[in-house]
Amino acid sequence: MSPRLMLSSCLALWISCCAVTLAEDSFLTRAQNLMKATPLIDGHNDLPWQLRSYFNNQLNNVDLNKLATTHTNIPKIREGQLGAQFWAAFVPCDTQYKDAVRQTLEQIDVIHRMCSEYPETFQFATSSKDIEEAFRLNKVASLIGVEGGHSIDSSLGTLRMMYYLGARYMTLTHSCNTPWADNWLVDTGEDPPENNGLSDFGKKLIVEMNRLGMLIDLAHVPVKVMNQVLDTSVAPVIFSHSSAYTICPHKRNVPDDVLNRVNKTGGIVMVNFYNDYVTCSKTANLSDVADHFDHIKKVGGAGIIGFGGDYDGVPRVPEGLEDVSKYPNLVAELLRRGWTDEEVKAALGNNLLRVMREVEKVRDTMSATSPDDSPIPYDDVKNPCRTSYGYTVSGAVRSLSTLALLLVTAFQAVMTLTD
Repeated sequence: MSPRLMLSSCLALWISCCAVTLAEDSFLTRAQNLMKATPLIDGHNDLPWQLRSYFNNQLNNVDLNKLATTHTNIPKIREGQLGAQFWAAFVPCDTQYKDAVRQTLEQIDVIHRMCSEYPETFQFATSSKDIEEAFRLNKVASLIGVEGGHSIDSSLGTLRMMYYLGARYMTLTHSCNTPWADNWLVDTGEDPPENNGLSDFGKKLIVEMNRLGMLIDLAHVPVKVMNQVLDTSVAPVIFSHSSAYTICPHKRNVPDDVLNRVNKTGGIVMVNFYNDYVTCSKTANLSDVADHFDHIKKVGGAGIIGFGGDYDGVPRVPEGLEDVSKYPNLVAELLRRGWTDEEVKAALGNNLLRVMREVEKVRDTMSATSPDDSPIPYDDVKNPCRTSYGYTVSGAVRSLSTLALLLVTAFQAVMTLTD
């Protein structure tokens, strides 16, 4: 090859590379502009659990501007253009029947303190209006999601108190059954079904969450519970961090028939980035995650999709989505695949805002309904760590009832003898 021909070939290759780079940059620029106009609302981040694991929730011992051991810190949040975040108030299943309520309250506390310690970055939020206001102020709207029904110890009163402290969704189960709901491991055969999906008390809890205006999160439940809740709830539901079962047949993901029901009931599926749920293997990349977005849009429409990265709650994330700073790259990939601006804005945050507004509307229509104060049957929760105060079937009350019956019987016998 002559030097002139070689030079021409190199020049053509360079021009081609530049053209590709410019095209790539245009998608990223477009993504970043869309994210300036519409808040990216992520459904699930486990940074609060990392704060417990590494620092026992001692925020004085950590600087979130410099924290380097997690997927999430303030510089990464800013680079990723995160508009709002549901922070997970998560405690493990082995706290069930022990100190789950206390530990959950401590996780709620650390989320509040994050907002107080870094007011220039985080603004506590409990409503759709709060999210919009924080975004207007260039702050990250910070909401609380309780991850796992074991956190309320089968108490509607505890559920209400957590709502009043700011929790705006509860994941019905984590990876363990509660006394009123089966978890996703039932579908794998690893856990036995104990409640036929959702018990009668579990169905009452769904109604109470509707009354409160609390989002119902189905991310960790089996398919039977998904359908039972969709049958029971009058408000739309969320999957805060789940992906598409057809793309990766993992039992934590959502099957197509449920995607269709989510569409019909106005809910949302917020796509999880955990490799095992993305490709059903240990490795994945950004394009694999985009495949889930495409599939959910194809089956249920662009109106049911959101982001639910599960950052800091999983050990493996896809190449190209290594931490929360990488969100714009995924948005750019969706645009590259032909998503319209309106579809992207829906997935970024408009879908979740719509769901929240509808849940708030249901709450308002139920404002005249009294709180449900019926307790779960004692036999459903009886264990060595639980007392029975207030239950008429408790040992003490049963003994008194028996004594009263004996006294009545004796009195009747005496009266018969005197007649």
